[in-house]
Amino acid sequence: MTDSPDQRVRVSVDDRGIAEVALMRVDKMNAIDPAMFNAINDAIARLRDDAGVRVVVLHGEGRGFCAGLDMSRFQQMGEGQTAGSLGSDLVARTHGLANAAQHVGWGWRQLPVPVIAAVHGVAFGGGLQIALGADIRVVHPEAKLSVMEVKWGLVPDMSGCVFMTELLRADVLRELTFTGRIVSGTEAQALGLATRVAADPLAQARELAAEIAALSPDAIRAAKRLLNGASPVDASEVLLAEAREQQALIGSPNQREAALAGLEKRVPRFR
Repeated sequence: MTDSPDQRVRVSVDDRGIAEVALMRVDKMNAIDPAMFNAINDAIARLRDDAGVRVVVLHGEGRGFCAGLDMSRFQQMGEGQTAGSLGSDLVARTHGLANAAQHVGWGWRQLPVPVIAAVHGVAFGGGLQIALGADIRVVHPEAKLSVMEVKWGLVPDMSGCVFMTELLRADVLRELTFTGRIVSGTEAQALGLATRVAADPLAQARELAAEIAALSPDAIRAAKRLLNGASPVDASEVLLAEAREQQALIGSPNQREAALAGLEKRVPRFR
């Protein structure tokens, strides 16, 4: 099958039950626009309903995993448009505990099988949160990762607060969130954002997927249920809090100034 030029996500499942999900917006470094949000959520729904899937490999085509929210969205915010990425009411729970934007990260956690993210190039903002939804992250040592939302006057609101609270020491999480500092794949592993580093993350993710697919699917699914249930984070409360904080920020004067300053590459002038 030939990919269509505007295809955002490609999904395939082989005869071993190994699914691959590739982000395909190569010309934009897989930046997330409304069509990408919808395509990722459609991919999650397709895999959730496929009883033959045993493990998922998630990766980005081209030069990076995902550069985060599409720049055109920040332009709209700078101009005072206050709608969220997929509508104006971020607080509405449209996908279980999550809204549609949160589900592109949270949905991987909710799949009944393990998800392995292979990360190269960049994983910024929302792109990082998508990767954090995976159970395991194999990251190139020179990849660049960032909780970048603060640079645009925003907070992480795509389920990242749930995942990062599980993975990171509290002071490290606060530093990364307050500064938007970019870390390498090597540092990400040391901090807890990455499971392991590899010169070829996709090849290693595929090897790990093959190992998991050869084991009892019943045991693997049971293990994921147990580990999901063992999380100390109250996901329902955190996801709702993410949405409320972000909805209040989008379109506010200082958020608009942060977006415009970032687009114009100047120092922001906050009130």
